[in-house]
Amino acid sequence: MISPAPLPPCSPAFLGKGFRLSLLGLGIMLAQSSFGVFAQSVSRDRSVPYYIDGAPPPGVQPLPVQPLPSSQTEYRVGALQPDYTGNLWVGSWRGLARIDPNTGRILARVALPDYAIAALASDKVGRIWVGTYQGLQRVDPRTNEITAQNYLIPSKRVLSLLIDQRGYLWVGGDRGLALISPDQGLLMTTLQKLRGVSANALSLDPEGQLWVGTLDGLVRIDTASAFPIGDVKDLPGTTVQALALDTRGSLWVGTPSSLIELDPINGRVIRVVPEFSQRNITALAIDELGSLWIGTDNGVFRYDPYRSRLVGQVSGLPAAKVLSLSPDTGNKLWVGTSEGLSWVKVDTGSATAHRGFSRQ
Repeated sequence: MISPAPLPPCSPAFLGKGFRLSLLGLGIMLAQSSFGVFAQSVSRDRSVPYYIDGAPPPGVQPLPVQPLPSSQTEYRVGALQPDYTGNLWVGSWRGLARIDPNTGRILARVALPDYAIAALASDKVGRIWVGTYQGLQRVDPRTNEITAQNYLIPSKRVLSLLIDQRGYLWVGGDRGLALISPDQGLLMTTLQKLRGVSANALSLDPEGQLWVGTLDGLVRIDTASAFPIGDVKDLPGTTVQALALDTRGSLWVGTPSSLIELDPINGRVIRVVPEFSQRNITALAIDELGSLWIGTDNGVFRYDPYRSRLVGQVSGLPAAKVLSLSPDTGNKLWVGTSEGLSWVKVDTGSATAHRGFSRQ
């Protein structure tokens, strides 16, 4: 058995009271302190299946070492995350993959313990964090290997992920929030008595504070203390499903029946966009030009926040229900739907299904 490399030194205040390490079977190291418990793989065993760079291209079946779910009918793409190299990570219910967004070429597929991926985040050193319905994993993009996994957060069902301005990872689940140090891989604190319970969506505001979309509106969290410092109730549609901060500092909020513009500093509702009344808003993203891309259960729309007008609608998606958006990635808008992945030519608004992630 190969001995694990020593952890870098940390201050006692950071590690918490009663910090201790123990090595379990199967190459798993267990760290325990007053902040919580974290289990991390320290094995160098490369028997975990993973893809080498360059395989497979679009339309080609995955390599034999990469198992697929027993059901071959689930093409849901619930999360998209660009990385520092310009590549795009695709989280679907068929696994995790990295593609070249300029060509659509699949560069790698990563084996995960669970395929139901709901959220992705890239930390400040480029590691990819993967939230699934069975917990949280950290992937090294250089080797495509899982380097840490944590199943002791408040809920195994991870719904949202966000890296704050300090580089810490916020994990939203169906039972509250958790704060994790990406470098040390330690659970720092949890917030389980969150009003609205489920942390469906996360966004930072211009002051660096965290807004959490819940089943019962919005909660604002001080990122330094992890304490709630404000909330917004009685929103049209009640449940917040998507959040996005625009270039002017407005926070856009998507609910099952409304699109709302909010001032995140004072929590005041600026307006409810009439064009999206009674529309189910499932995903939001801002592009480099300041346009707001709006995913719904009936397609993708482009909205101009400056002129307060609807610009257009995307055509040709694999399915009407949109789950994730990634604008300005490979000079395209990438869209994850309930039936696969598409890229969109922004000038025409037409979508093309990616054959490696879609039924088409």
